[in-house]
Amino acid sequence: MNDNSFTLEGGPTAVLLIHGLTGTPSEMRSVAKAFARRGYTVHVVQLAGHCGSEDDLLRTGWRDWSRSVERAFDRLRERHQTVFVGGLSMGALLSLKLAHDRPGEVAGLLLYSTTLFYDGWAIPRTRVFLKPALALGFSRWIRFVESAPYGIKDDRLRGRLMRSMQQGDSAAAGNAATPGGSLVQLHQLIARVKKALPAIRTPTLVVHAREDDMTSLRNADYLASRLGGNVEKIILDDSYHMVTLDLDKGRLIEHSLGFLGRHAPHQAARHGSIPLRRVQGR
Repeated sequence: MNDNSFTLEGGPTAVLLIHGLTGTPSEMRSVAKAFARRGYTVHVVQLAGHCGSEDDLLRTGWRDWSRSVERAFDRLRERHQTVFVGGLSMGALLSLKLAHDRPGEVAGLLLYSTTLFYDGWAIPRTRVFLKPALALGFSRWIRFVESAPYGIKDDRLRGRLMRSMQQGDSAAAGNAATPGGSLVQLHQLIARVKKALPAIRTPTLVVHAREDDMTSLRNADYLASRLGGNVEKIILDDSYHMVTLDLDKGRLIEHSLGFLGRHAPHQAARHGSIPLRRVQGR
């Protein structure tokens, strides 16, 4: 399996970005480029078991995904004193777990479409039976196949992603289905993160779409009311779940850069727009 992680070299302050379950680093590419143009060094990590087959994914669990994040964070910390961490969907959960496990080391959190509850408007009502079925050991017979609108409000972008999925290009579009065993691992991660929230005092930006088709605004409200540190909450009005790709991408980037600048002001003052230098697979 190829490593699709990538690094965009910038200034002394770094940002680690994390994709979601069954996702791919390409989910974070536009955000990473925008950050790097403003002078931040950005690394987008590929989680263990991702960008391959469902069998590849099933051979890993939340501890493996968390270790991918920890290793990437440690490599950044070797060269950068200040490191922010952010993620999309499950990537946001892994960002929270890292901040809890490494108190004082993460400069700030960027949480996009955090997935604590699968309760968006496009989730079938039968989903309420999924968690009990997984708990009873039926995970091997369960496979959650994503359906329209696939987290994307932008019609043209959705069409491109659907074509990539149909062609089996998991490195570009992620996997079209989530196997039951991986959902079990996700629920275990969610349970741990929920318990940890009050102890996390890291400054946090929460970005969520009002019309998120997979995870409702309840997720953003839950974070804002339970996290132990300062939380800024931004609600987007023209996107679904994949906010790093969708129609409000520009607003997400604008608010994220503002957050980074407020918590690393020396970086914002010292670096303007700079040419990007990409380092593959770091």
